[in-house]
Amino acid sequence: MRIIGITGGVASGKSTVARLLERLGAGVLDADRAGHEALRLPHVEAAARRRWGEAVFGPEGRIDRTRLARVVFAPGPEGERERLYLEQLTHPEIARFLRLQADALAAAGTTVAVLDAPLLLEAGWKDLCEKTVFVEAPPEARLSRALARGWDKEDFAAREDAQESLQRKRGRADVIIDNSGPPERTQAQVERFWASLVR
Repeated sequence: MRIIGITGGVASGKSTVARLLERLGAGVLDADRAGHEALRLPHVEAAARRRWGEAVFGPEGRIDRTRLARVVFAPGPEGERERLYLEQLTHPEIARFLRLQADALAAAGTTVAVLDAPLLLEAGWKDLCEKTVFVEAPPEARLSRALARGWDKEDFAAREDAQESLQRKRGRADVIIDNSGPPERTQAQVERFWASLVR
């Protein structure tokens, strides 16, 4: 099974491009879902409790991603140190869940899958991919989308700062999808890319 990685800036439309490819016939490897599953593992919860106490847990006793984000996206070296700890704790588990997803898709006869992962380059998952697509959108559009998700400007900036630079992501991509215009234009680009994959 061929795997296509999708990368781009925060709120650039990576999941939108993944959904469009899914409609055309691709399977989707969902790193966000794998991340949710990793945070529910008993040994991950135990390590989080040892490191951060109850501050990152919700009332139901599970890790609360919003509370955790406040710790790992805190400004300065402290946030960076905590984020690195979290990545070392969860990335191997996320990779394991992604492999299970890939095995299930391949067993079902899927020939192309897209890996929708915000930290595709940072986590080293680009190595799994035959090609990488960079989804481009201007900063003001991305900020507007992030605000619509309930983030504030500080959340947006913290997440952007935690990732590889956009120039580096763009430079390492095989294909650029411009998601700055109307949805139909994005869809047309995705369809052209899909046609180049399957012909």
